Amino acid sequence: MPADPAGGVNTAEDRSRSVALRWRGHGSSAAVTRPSPPCNRRVASAGEDYVMWNPDFSFPLTEGRSEDSLRIALVTETFPPEVNGVAMTLGRTVAGLLQRGHRVQLVRPRQHRLDQACQDGALAEILVGGIPIPRYPGLRFGMPARSLLQRLWAKAPPDIVHVATEGPLGSSAIAAARFLGLPVSSSFHTHFAAYCHHYGLGWLRGIIAGHLRRFHNRTDATFVPTHGLAQSLAQDGFRNLIVLSRGVDTRLFHPGRRSPRLRAAWGVDEHTLVVACVGRMAAEKNLSLALTAFDALRARVAQTRLVFVGDGPLRAAMQRRHPQHIYAGMRHGEDLAEHYASADLFLFPSLTETFGNVTTEALASGLAVVAYDHAAAADLIQDGINGRLVPAGDEAAFCQTASALAADASQLQRLRLAAAGSVARLDWERIHDGFTAILGDIVAAHGRRSSNPFAIVPD
Repeated sequence: MPADPAGGVNTAEDRSRSVALRWRGHGSSAAVTRPSPPCNRRVASAGEDYVMWNPDFSFPLTEGRSEDSLRIALVTETFPPEVNGVAMTLGRTVAGLLQRGHRVQLVRPRQHRLDQACQDGALAEILVGGIPIPRYPGLRFGMPARSLLQRLWAKAPPDIVHVATEGPLGSSAIAAARFLGLPVSSSFHTHFAAYCHHYGLGWLRGIIAGHLRRFHNRTDATFVPTHGLAQSLAQDGFRNLIVLSRGVDTRLFHPGRRSPRLRAAWGVDEHTLVVACVGRMAAEKNLSLALTAFDALRARVAQTRLVFVGDGPLRAAMQRRHPQHIYAGMRHGEDLAEHYASADLFLFPSLTETFGNVTTEALASGLAVVAYDHAAAADLIQDGINGRLVPAGDEAAFCQTASALAADASQLQRLRLAAAGSVARLDWERIHDGFTAILGDIVAAHGRRSSNPFAIVPD
């Protein structure tokens, strides 16, 4: 579970106002106060790694308050209806910004030949060219668009540019924003460097890690979803990190979605233990460990089934090699929520996630989760209380923990009953409140720096 929330401020004047955040350092936290916006949060002084927003503190909504309205240019290379965790998060983020009265200019690649830019009130899309991403059908890198963005933003400057993905489009957006002197923030959504060895590209890991570090360090602040990731990135030389968790839709994902009809379609009854894996079926998800763990638990609990929900490049091969399991394919909305809630035990063996939205969705759905002590699970699961954590990379312990939990009906039920309540605080509305407040702080801090004629912002 996360430690006490942490945050920081800069001046004695700032510290004289109201409290909601603390600095989080190496094993210590000095209690300070969170100022009313504006506030320039900082990171990277001795013993202080990053700032963490407290999801239990709700910032005031800005809907209908024009004086608080921001013009935000959000640049991304993936967006709904594309199906992946980043696109889902960004779709909710844009909706949250619009709900709060902000204006959003969404810059993204054209997803297909007939794709049309949306111009709907406070949302205006700018579509650019893109090229397919190898092994990720349907996803595209955005082509560089610095000249276009400089022209657009010089004529109608946004209050802040937020860059959500690290491809060519994102790099060009940072360059354009810095050239024009605009505040710019970024998000670290995908740990591309960690993917390399899964695709036989281990020699590229250092190159990709260096690119990501340079990319994010050219922004005023980088949002990361867990404090474990923030610590790791800070050790690798990333600066100005702000921890802001992702939310979960507890109105969609909850134990009440359990469906006897769906379980019957799987050929199981209420006495059968259903084990679920949800997500992209790709090498980086470590699905071979899920198969091994299931074999281990099936040796102890004979009446059990394994259900995979999702699609990807490994699905066809897995269905050929392991036809005894259930492959539900891609699911959405209430159908997806039913698939979660109709299972009993959730296995999440991935070590490449920056967060892992499926972890929060599984917990919200009332499943007993077995996961590595990594990403969202490290922040949200208290071992033996609302799930089970395994030391990162210890495959034998993962299999043993999963099989022991499957064989212990009492513990399984206790963890399931505690799961949903443990993530109730991660309502998306609170996350959106935090994101918009921090963007406002960055804008205000940038304005203070810009008004100093001796301020130098390095490129």
